[in-house]
Amino acid sequence: MLNIKMTTKTLLLVDGSSYLYRAFYAMTHLSAPDGTPTNAVYGVLNMLRRLRAETPHDYCACVFDAKGKNFRHALFPDYKATRPPMPDDLRPQADMLPDLVELMGWKVLKISDVEADDVIGTLAKQAESADMNVIISTGDKDMAQLVSERITLVNTMKNETLDEAGVFNKFGVHPNQIRDFLALMGDKVDNVPGVEKCGEKTAAKWLAEFGSLQNIMNKADEFKGKIGENLRAALPQLPLSYELVTIKTDVDLFSELPNGMDDLRRNAPKWAQLAVHFRELGFKTWLKEAENQLSSQVSDDLFAADDVGTQAAFDAQRQPEIILAPKPEKLSYQAVINQTQLDELLRKLSTAEQIGLDTETTSLDPMNARLVGISMAFAAGEAVYIPINHTFAEQQLSWETLLGSLKPYLESKTLLKIGQNLKYDQHVFANHGIQLQGIAGDAMLASYVLESHLGHGLDELAQRWLGLETITYESLCGKGAKQISFADVSVEQATEYACQDADFALRIEAHLKAQMSDEQRKMYEEMELPVAQVLFHMERNGVLIDRAELAQQSAELGAELLKLEQQAYDLAGQPFNLNSPKQLQEILFTKLGIPTKGLKKTSTGSISTNEAVLEQLAMDYPLPKIILQNRSLAKLKSTYTDKLPEMINPNTHRIHTNYAQAVAITGRLASNNPNLQNIPIRTSEGRRVRRAFIAPENSVIVSADYSQIELRIMAHLSGDATLIEAFKNGEDVHRRTAAEVFGMQPENITPEQRRYAKTINFGLIYGMSSYGLAKSLGIDNASADMFIKRYFARYTGVADYMQRTKEQAADLGYVETLFGRRLYLPDIHAKNAQARAGAERAAINAPMQGTASDLIKRAMIAVDDFLLSGSLKTRLTMQVHDELVLEVPKSEQERIVQNIPALMASVGKGVLDVPLVAEVGIGKNWDDAH
Repeated sequence: MLNIKMTTKTLLLVDGSSYLYRAFYAMTHLSAPDGTPTNAVYGVLNMLRRLRAETPHDYCACVFDAKGKNFRHALFPDYKATRPPMPDDLRPQADMLPDLVELMGWKVLKISDVEADDVIGTLAKQAESADMNVIISTGDKDMAQLVSERITLVNTMKNETLDEAGVFNKFGVHPNQIRDFLALMGDKVDNVPGVEKCGEKTAAKWLAEFGSLQNIMNKADEFKGKIGENLRAALPQLPLSYELVTIKTDVDLFSELPNGMDDLRRNAPKWAQLAVHFRELGFKTWLKEAENQLSSQVSDDLFAADDVGTQAAFDAQRQPEIILAPKPEKLSYQAVINQTQLDELLRKLSTAEQIGLDTETTSLDPMNARLVGISMAFAAGEAVYIPINHTFAEQQLSWETLLGSLKPYLESKTLLKIGQNLKYDQHVFANHGIQLQGIAGDAMLASYVLESHLGHGLDELAQRWLGLETITYESLCGKGAKQISFADVSVEQATEYACQDADFALRIEAHLKAQMSDEQRKMYEEMELPVAQVLFHMERNGVLIDRAELAQQSAELGAELLKLEQQAYDLAGQPFNLNSPKQLQEILFTKLGIPTKGLKKTSTGSISTNEAVLEQLAMDYPLPKIILQNRSLAKLKSTYTDKLPEMINPNTHRIHTNYAQAVAITGRLASNNPNLQNIPIRTSEGRRVRRAFIAPENSVIVSADYSQIELRIMAHLSGDATLIEAFKNGEDVHRRTAAEVFGMQPENITPEQRRYAKTINFGLIYGMSSYGLAKSLGIDNASADMFIKRYFARYTGVADYMQRTKEQAADLGYVETLFGRRLYLPDIHAKNAQARAGAERAAINAPMQGTASDLIKRAMIAVDDFLLSGSLKTRLTMQVHDELVLEVPKSEQERIVQNIPALMASVGKGVLDVPLVAEVGIGKNWDDAH
C-alpha cells in the first residue's frame, strides 16, 4: 500500500490506454456468453479495483487515448507508424471499456488531437500548482518527466513507486532530464528516431557529464568513435525527437472540466446499469454484488477495500474471475551468509509449519542440476536466500555446514513445503543426497487444476493473481551467447530474485487453493500432487537403452534412405534436394506436370508440399509416396535412433525423460527430452525403436495397457444400453458395432467390416466427419455418411450425448471429466465457423480423453503405492497415454502380472458403469512386451 500523507488533497490519475494493453496480454481466453472477448475489460476493472482500494485519494480520473491522429503526427507523419494494428479481440473491448469505467464512478477523459499522456501531464501540473499530491498509475517510462516533489508514479504490475529519487535510481538521470534521455535513445515502439546505438547507459552517461541535450548537441564534435559519428548524424532530427517525447502540460480541458478539480470527485457507481452490463459480459460474481447493492444500497463503491477478495473468485457458471491476492504490508528479503543468520533461520524452521521453497541451480536438466542457492519464504513478503555456490560472493557459508543444518528440515515430513514445479527441486535436492519430503502444495499444479487452458509459469501467475511482474532470469543473466550462469550473479541481486520466487509461490498457491471447489480441491490434493511424486520416481528411475540396437537401426535406416533418394531421382529424372519445398514444387508441378487444382497453397501463393498434400498426391503418383517414406524414416533416424544414445545419462547409463504435468487441458501428461510418447507405432520401423528399451539382466519389461478405455468412458457418459451391454459381457465391441451397422450376426462379420467399425468407433470419439471417415476408410462420402447414420440409429445414446455435450459447452463455456476437471473451450462461441466446429469436436472428445487421463493417473498412484508398500524392486519407468511400462525383476514377475491389471481396473469401480480392463504383456524389451 502507498504511504501517502493526507495533509493535502490527492489526485489519482490512471493511464487507461496503458492498462488496456497490459490487461489484454496478461489475461487470455475470457469471453462473454455471446463470444465477445472480455479479458482486457475484466483485467482493467480488476486493476482499478486494487488501485482504488489501496491508494488514498480525493479526486480521480482514468484517461484514454482518443481515436485518430494527434498533433505529433503533424510534426512527424511516421509517428507510431511501425505499431501493429490493434488486435481484433481487443477492438470491441477498447470501445466498451471507457463507459464501464465511468459507470464505476471514475471520471473518464478522451481528448482529441492529444494523447492520454498529455491530458495526464496537464492535470498533474495543475494539481501540483494547487499544492495537491498527484499519483499517476502507468507503465509508461515517458511519464517520469512529470515526477516532482508532489507527483509520483506507481506501476501496479511491477509493484514499483517512482519519486524523484526513484527515477534517478532507475534511469540514472533526474526527472528534468528524462526528455533529453528519451530523445537521445529514441523510441522504437512509437517510431521516434534517436541516436543509433545509444541506449540507456550511454544516454545517462552523456547527461551526467553534459547536463542536457542542448549541451550534448553543442559539443557533438568532441564525441569520438562510431557513437560520435552516430550522434552527429542524428543532430538534424534530435530537436524533433525532443518535441515528440515531450508531454504537453497545457491542454485545454475547460470543455471537459468546466468546474476544474470538482469535476474529478469520484461518483457513486451506477448499479442498475452495471448489473445489465455484468450480466451481458458473464461477470457473475460482480453481477451478484451489483444486485445486492441495488437491493440494500449499503455501499457507495463497488471497489471498496473491504470488498477485495470477499467474493468467490470462481464463477460456477463460466470461467474463473480473477480476484487478486492481498499484498503484504512490507517486504523482507534477506540473504543468509553467516552463522548468526543461519542460526536465526534454523530457529524459524524449528517452529514453522510450512515454507515456500525454491532452488537456484546450474542447469534446467533436473538430473544434472547442482545447487547455487536455496530460498525459503515463511509468510507473504518474508523470505530468505541461502547462497551456496556463487562465484563472486564476498561471504557465503560452506555447503558442508548448510547440509548438516538444513537436511533434517528438508527431509522432514511435518514441515510442509510449497513451491512452483517442486518436482524439479526434488530432483535437484536428490542430486545432493537430500530426499525432499513434506511436499504439500505447488502453485503450478494449483493453477492447472483451476485454469488448465492458461499458462502456469510463475511470471504469468504473478501477473494474473498478484498483479505484479516478476524479476526475469534474463534481466539478471542476459540471454543468448552472452548469458552468464546464475552462479555469477551477485548475491544481492540473487536474493531479491530468489526470495521473490519462493514468496510468490507461497502466496499464489494459498490464494488459488482457497478458490477451488470441493471437487477441484480433491483433484489437486488427491490426484495432481500425488501424481507429481509418482512422476518424480519414474523420472528418477529412467529407462535402460540398448546402444548397439539403436546403432544397428540407424545404419539400416541410413541405407534405406539412400535407396529412397535414388528411387526419387529416378522418378524425377534428375537429382534434387528432397527436403527443399521449392525444388520439390518444381519437380512435381512443373517437370512432371502433376495437376494442382484443389491443392492447398502456402501463404505466398505457391502450391504446398506439406504432408497432407503429398498424401493426397500419393494415391495417384509414385514420387510423393517415396517422399513421404523418406521424410518418415529421416525423422525416425534423427529424432530417435541417432538422438537417443546422445541422451543417455553418463552417471546412470539410462535415459531420464521429463513428464510435464501442467500442459494439456485434458489432463494428459507430456513427455519431453526425449518425447517417449510420440515414437511411431504404425510402421514396422517405428515399432522397432521400442526394441532398444530393455530390461537389465534378470529382469523383464512388463507393459500394462488399458483396453479401449475411451470407448468404455463413452459408453458410461452416453448411457447407451447397447454399448454398456457389450462391455459388460466382454464382447468384441468393434465386431458388435459392425454387426449393428451392417445388420449382420457378429459371427458373420468379415475382418474388413470389423476394421470399418473400429474406425467408426474411434473416429466418432474425435468428432470425425463423413469426409474424414471416407478418407480414413478409402470410401466415398456417401457411403461414409450412410455408415455414420446407421451407427447413430443403433447407438442413440451416443448421438444424444454428443448433442447434449455441445449444448452444455455452449451454455457454460466448458465441459468436465467425471472427476470434475474443467476443460475450457474459448472458441465455442467463435464467429469463425471452422473454429467453432473445432471447439464442438473438442467438447465431445475432451470428457472422454480427460477422464481417461484422470483414470490413468489414479492407476499410477495405486501402482506406485503398491510397489512402495510392498518394498518391491519393480519400478515404473514410463507412462504412454493409456499404458504403464514397468521394469520387473524375474523374482517378482508373477506377483506383478497378477496384481497390476487388477489395480488398474480397480480405479474405475464406483466411477464407471462398465468394467475397465488392463492387458499385460511381458518381454525382454518394450516391443516384445506388446
